[in-house]
Amino acid sequence: MWSVRRNYLALVLGLLMFGLCCLSYGYSPVAAQGVTTIPQLQRAGVTVQEVAPKVYALIANTDFPAREGAAICNGGFIVGSNGVMVIDPFQTPELAEAVFAQVKAVTDQPIKYVLNTHYHFDHTGGNPTAAQRGIPIIGRGKIREYITDRRGINSQFPPTVPPNVIVNSESDFWLGDRQVRIERVDGHSAGTDLIAYVPDAQVLFTGDMVFNQRIPFAGDADLRQWQGSLYRLIVSYPEAKTVPGHGNVGTVAELQAQQQYFNDLERLALSWKAQNLSKEQVLKDFAKVPEKYKDYRFQALYGTNLEAAYEQFARSATIPLIP
Repeated sequence: MWSVRRNYLALVLGLLMFGLCCLSYGYSPVAAQGVTTIPQLQRAGVTVQEVAPKVYALIANTDFPAREGAAICNGGFIVGSNGVMVIDPFQTPELAEAVFAQVKAVTDQPIKYVLNTHYHFDHTGGNPTAAQRGIPIIGRGKIREYITDRRGINSQFPPTVPPNVIVNSESDFWLGDRQVRIERVDGHSAGTDLIAYVPDAQVLFTGDMVFNQRIPFAGDADLRQWQGSLYRLIVSYPEAKTVPGHGNVGTVAELQAQQQYFNDLERLALSWKAQNLSKEQVLKDFAKVPEKYKDYRFQALYGTNLEAAYEQFARSATIPLIP
């Protein structure tokens, strides 16, 4: 009898030690089990992943241009002890309704905030769903003006509701016992970029600062600022799990890959400068995505990269590459 009891106690102790080890490395039995994605999001090509305890990524599996009804960007939500923050409610009110239904499927906590990581339509088109419920929408910089004026690519899509809470510096939002740190970054979308970090889970929502295995949209980008922001994020969050604006969940390696993409683009642009090529020559002769990135999705956006690189690298004074 004592032998059986001793073996039982050893088993319990072993399980407790295993649980502590899992927690110390950021793993969780809940995270390993996965989450059931509701049918509305499944039809939109979205899967839900619990990337840390009560931190969820909504991952869109699409190319661009996307099929009708498909979510274009990634989103997510963070659950605290007395509320939820939704990250980027997709591009339509209908998809935002699906996000809110997914939140309800995993928690009874109310949605307290919606965060727009920048002004582009695919991240803000669902804002009316939040506004109708009286949920504060967080954004940065001139995001209200850009959304109201339907700046740039937004002009091709229906109007949406701008944020009503503007943050222009590092800010902490508390969901009861859980902190969400909002920080400004620059380079992708004309001074409206924000990232969200969950310190107790070491999860970083990067917005469109990272396109994982996707050609980035650079229609109103400042590429040098983008390079600098990536460098800072790599240094600041070396252990973070990253939820990109597009593509699969990753780590600091995906931040580094995005930075390398821009470094390669800069080297290419400096070769145009050395050859004294015109913009028309560049757009014609370099329209094909380089072999290194031939498997990336969103190849329809490569032209925006060429134009930005020509204007900002090939026509500018030479500045040393960021390491």
